[in-house]
Amino acid sequence: MSDQINLRRRRLLGTTVAGLSLMELGLSGLANAQSNSTKTGSSVASFDNLKQINAGALNIGYAEAGPQNGPVVILLHGWPYDIHAFAEVTPLLAAAGYRVIVPYLRGYGTTRFLSADTPRNGQQAVVAVDIIALMDALKIDKAIFGGFDWGARTVNIIAALWPERCKAMVSVSGYLIGSQEANRTPLPPKAELAWWYQFYFATERGAAGYDANRHEFNKLIWHTASPKWNFDDATFERSAQSFSNPDHVAVVIHNYRWRLGLVKGEPQYDDLEKRLAAAPTIAVPTITMEGDANGAPHPDPAAYAKKFTGKYAHRNIGGGVGHNLPQEAPKAFADAVIDVARF
Repeated sequence: MSDQINLRRRRLLGTTVAGLSLMELGLSGLANAQSNSTKTGSSVASFDNLKQINAGALNIGYAEAGPQNGPVVILLHGWPYDIHAFAEVTPLLAAAGYRVIVPYLRGYGTTRFLSADTPRNGQQAVVAVDIIALMDALKIDKAIFGGFDWGARTVNIIAALWPERCKAMVSVSGYLIGSQEANRTPLPPKAELAWWYQFYFATERGAAGYDANRHEFNKLIWHTASPKWNFDDATFERSAQSFSNPDHVAVVIHNYRWRLGLVKGEPQYDDLEKRLAAAPTIAVPTITMEGDANGAPHPDPAAYAKKFTGKYAHRNIGGGVGHNLPQEAPKAFADAVIDVARF
């Protein structure tokens, strides 16, 4: 099932009503930024009063909006982005009555490791374990999830391994669960070229280069992953602050090296990775999304449709939308979250 959506039409709908509702919720700053957002990214919406909580191996920083008794939505960012990918999505969901939680992943923003002895591990399973720990710390039994890039992979994993914690899911670029074994198989040259940064990170030169030039590097990725998104410097710099996290480089480098089997994960996650290596199907209600100008490596929707065995829909988003779909098309993403909750 596919819904072709034109971004320009969808963005114009509902902003006035949403803005009024957000002012009532005490989110007027976000409401103003959301209602004035454009393809240029000139409106720099942000989150106020970030919270911190100990959860598992981390002290996690997160934004929260909406009524405390509302259905919970957890939104997860990717690399190289941060919670502000959802700065325009969050007020739309809060105005619709949802309690929205937007955490910094390990290695980003104000999230910190509780112990200096904990490995700065970026393997796929551990990021999902972090979010389950966050839910436990916040006493959230079940949530609707939305994510892109690392965040999409994480919500896929939670839906596959802990379906009792996932009411429904919105996943940009569909099914992203992987394995070290699957990644041993070479891709066609053009596909390998798209993963150039992964091979760069596999070298010590790459690790040093990313450490020294992380802001310039990540701005380049923003441009190549979303070639038609005309974000401004203020929009990028708002998120770039998150890359100054003291563990950011270590977590990112480990993540990409782990994918290639160049480093090991932590042994306590071996059983989870074995289950993920079997590419489990996902039965929770799901909407997958893809932008028409995604310049980052991503699978074709037809390749993963059968991985979703419950109620399922795919939405192609037009209007020059790239990899960072929630930030580039916030209304379309928020609509998908609201719609999948009704499946």
